[in-house]
Amino acid sequence: MMKKSKYIIGLAGNPNSGKSTIFNNLTGTRVHIGNWPGVTVEKKVGNFRYQDKTVEIIDLPGTYSLTTYSMEEIVTRDFILKDKPDLIIDVVDASNLERNLYLAAQLIELGLKMVLVFNMNDFAKKLGYEFDFKILEQLMGVKIVTTVGNKNLGMDTLKEVLWKMLEGRSRVRKVKIQYNKELEQEIIKLQAILEQDKQFVKEYNSRWLAVRLLEKDKLVNELCFKRSFKQELEVQIESSEQRILGLYDEKPENLITDCRYGFVRGAVQEGVKRVFEQQISWSDKIDKFVLNKVLGIPFFLLLMWGVFQFTFKLGEYPITWLENLFGWFGNMVSVTLPPGLWRGLIVDGVIGGVGGVLVFLPNILLLFLAIAIMEDTGYMARVAFIMDKLMHKIGLHGKSFIPLILGLGCSVPALMATRVLENKKDRLTTMLVTSFMSCQARLPIYVLLTGAFFHKKLAGNVMFSIYILGVLIAMLAAKFLKKFVLKGESMPFVMELPVYRVPALKGILFHMWFRAWMYIKKAGTIILAASVIFWFLGNYPQPTTGFQAPLLENSYIGQAGKLIEPALKPLGFDWKIGVALVSGVVAKEVVVSTLGTLYSIEKGNETTKQLRSALQQDNTFNPLVAYTLMVFIVLYVPCLAAVSVFYKESGSFGWTAFYVFYTTGLAWLVSFVVYRVGNLFI
Repeated sequence: MMKKSKYIIGLAGNPNSGKSTIFNNLTGTRVHIGNWPGVTVEKKVGNFRYQDKTVEIIDLPGTYSLTTYSMEEIVTRDFILKDKPDLIIDVVDASNLERNLYLAAQLIELGLKMVLVFNMNDFAKKLGYEFDFKILEQLMGVKIVTTVGNKNLGMDTLKEVLWKMLEGRSRVRKVKIQYNKELEQEIIKLQAILEQDKQFVKEYNSRWLAVRLLEKDKLVNELCFKRSFKQELEVQIESSEQRILGLYDEKPENLITDCRYGFVRGAVQEGVKRVFEQQISWSDKIDKFVLNKVLGIPFFLLLMWGVFQFTFKLGEYPITWLENLFGWFGNMVSVTLPPGLWRGLIVDGVIGGVGGVLVFLPNILLLFLAIAIMEDTGYMARVAFIMDKLMHKIGLHGKSFIPLILGLGCSVPALMATRVLENKKDRLTTMLVTSFMSCQARLPIYVLLTGAFFHKKLAGNVMFSIYILGVLIAMLAAKFLKKFVLKGESMPFVMELPVYRVPALKGILFHMWFRAWMYIKKAGTIILAASVIFWFLGNYPQPTTGFQAPLLENSYIGQAGKLIEPALKPLGFDWKIGVALVSGVVAKEVVVSTLGTLYSIEKGNETTKQLRSALQQDNTFNPLVAYTLMVFIVLYVPCLAAVSVFYKESGSFGWTAFYVFYTTGLAWLVSFVVYRVGNLFI
């Protein structure tokens, strides 16, 4: 076997199997994060060195199978099929084998080199499970390695096994999943047609292709129907389907699924014993409280309230340090550079705009630290479960809660996550309300305004109320849409609850670093560009002689702001707020940088602390206006990236236009009510 200088491994596994922890343990910090081509599903690529060779690992989206119902499943299947990795790692939860091994059965059918990782082996032992790995390896035709991901145990053994497999020094017997007699007959018939093209079956496993054709895999259909035997294949598929349906009154894909589960159950029965039954696990004891019909939701709300208190109060200290750092840097540049265009651009446009956004990085990190802990412990899955009944009452599917939670991070992946919903109307309804969940990009605006206009003891409560308002509006909007616009019954929600686990520190730190890096990257690209553009618009047209900025109101940005000011006056907003809101369509963080740029041009402010002071001195602003502005920001049209993804996912210009106008109109209406009612009491 020819040895390669670089190997590619695909890392697969069920959600909540500890796959991400294994990935982090193997790769450390040598990770690149982007999206899969053509979609916004996250793609993580890492590598590790072993015996002076590089091994690249692609972290595939967590999925229960290789069917094509969700984008995660499609991405995983397409990567394995098209990119042909040298080896597949399948991470399974050792305490829940029958559920986890279904994906393994599908991977085995592909005929690729594969290593099964029995993760959380310590927990499985606590539950009384004992494994005969020799029998399991023989029955499944794969190498098996045990790990405890959150304790970084078993990684050296895993690397060694991977290397032996890659170098061809470790072999296992090939295993063929056996289907019932009639299915096997139909598979053989399809194989015979496929094998007419010798080159085609060298590239793809003919048996796997035949099985997938019976399962109506669209990509496999496209691959096969491009060949010369298309007509013959179509006739045979139809004949096979009719024969199986006539014999069993079941579609072929259902029987195939049953046979795979039979294969899994047989392997588990032979290779797994349970030496004792745990009476009531500590996970079950916690669930009695967490999943309680009365206490479940109040506990979740109390926990989120604590998260926002933690985010605001603890983040106050590093924010002050960063403010002082950017203030010092701005002053140093001001002293160094001579007065003029370039000094104004760098100090007010770049440092004032970008620095004004970056100072809120600690709040972003702290918020996602808390969310990462809730996810990695298994609590977030419980939240989706307890929210299911409420989701149905407002007309949403239980699965809709997953994109809504993702919306706390970013609206783009949240919109993509609606693909888990099979019903088109449920999916569209969820897409139309997802943006009301406050994404991380809005957090710097909240921190700026609450810090400027509300006492420290109240700031966390104020931010929490904004998040809750977004949730309430999302629920009311969903109820309205399902009752009057997108009528239809929601489907039931079934999900698996993982056991509680102690989160791995490394994994949590990785989540924090990922969010930090994405935020920094946005600050250095989109926000930087927007800050520079708005600085120029605020300083032009200039007088004919010397560098002297015009009155801000007479600048291009001032003139544009005056045009939209009448529409915003009923909300208590002036033209500067209007300009900031327009800029927020690019990216919500730009609202802060735009305000920083505007007030720097007008009053020479350079730091976030000085921006807060400038806002306090502006007669337009007061606590009510600040709160109304936050209400508008949580509800109005999300960023351009989100709108673009909405169009791509809905496939409709009409629904996209509705999305833009209805969110903005609703933002205006709710903000008007808040401002007018607030004035009655102030």
